[in-house]
Amino acid sequence: MDATVLRKGSTLTTPASTLVSHVPQITDPQLMFGTRRRVLAWLATFVGVSVPFLGLAAAITLLWGWGFSWIDLGLFVGMYLVTMLGVTVGFHRLFTHRSFQTSRPVQCILGILGSMTFQGPLIPWVGRHRQHHQFSDGAGDPHSPHPHEAGVWGQIRGFWRAHIGWAFAPMPDDLDRYAGDIKRSAMLRAISDLFPLWALLGVVIPAAIGFAFAGWHGALTGFLWGGLVRILLGHHVTWSVNSVCHLWGTRPYASGDESRNNAVVGLLAMGEGWHNNHHAFPSSARHGLRWWQIDLAYLLIQALVLCRLAWKVRLPTSEDQALRLRRRDVVLAAATNSQD
Repeated sequence: MDATVLRKGSTLTTPASTLVSHVPQITDPQLMFGTRRRVLAWLATFVGVSVPFLGLAAAITLLWGWGFSWIDLGLFVGMYLVTMLGVTVGFHRLFTHRSFQTSRPVQCILGILGSMTFQGPLIPWVGRHRQHHQFSDGAGDPHSPHPHEAGVWGQIRGFWRAHIGWAFAPMPDDLDRYAGDIKRSAMLRAISDLFPLWALLGVVIPAAIGFAFAGWHGALTGFLWGGLVRILLGHHVTWSVNSVCHLWGTRPYASGDESRNNAVVGLLAMGEGWHNNHHAFPSSARHGLRWWQIDLAYLLIQALVLCRLAWKVRLPTSEDQALRLRRRDVVLAAATNSQD
């Protein structure tokens, strides 16, 4: 994608894609990695994807005997909101794109909450996402549905690759080079290295809260609804940004790729579904650029600003947005003329 420059007042900012140098095209995992490493990566992803599904099955089964309490609902919604905001505000907008600045304690909290989503350690998460932006929908993009074969079956295969298929391949050895700034922070390195602890706490905490309110019965349902089922929803909502938002939706801005705005994903993913907006202005702390585009992650950033816990928030000016809209019109006109 092209290196969009965002301006807020007189401050110039650049997207994360300019933080790294060019790297070779990603090789097919069958050629890059040995059999043992590919098998281990496949098994790890399979367990990570299937266990939350088993948790959903168990939770549904227990509905017949135990029902679904207000405690279960509160743990499911509460844990979903705080952990997903940890990913969207912390992992994505703060650590990956540096769209605002905040204090070390807030960074620590956001990093831990984001780790509780079971989406992997902070450093490789940031590295892979920056790689995605540098090669968005082109050769080297780790999780793009493009290009895909013609027809419905081709689109389904592209969707699967972008949604979860990419995760079954081993992580590239040089992925950390995309997150050099994160690795230089001892605190953020520790948060990334302690991912197993934060992930475990992500299921222990709702179980403990459930136990405090309803004994062992509440501990089990808290573990299921506030833990595994919540993780399942968070996984597929986040992965939908990679798949759905590169296949279906609107493209109001010229972004140099196939990113799209999708209102359903926008709501469920705390504003991440306004994906064309994000790819047009990757360093922007706000993804929902219209008043009706709900962006819960940006509301949290605004709340942090009001509490003087966040500053130097990056936003595109109205001139930036108008320029991108005009460039989109030029691209559409050129495509129309080429078809005539």
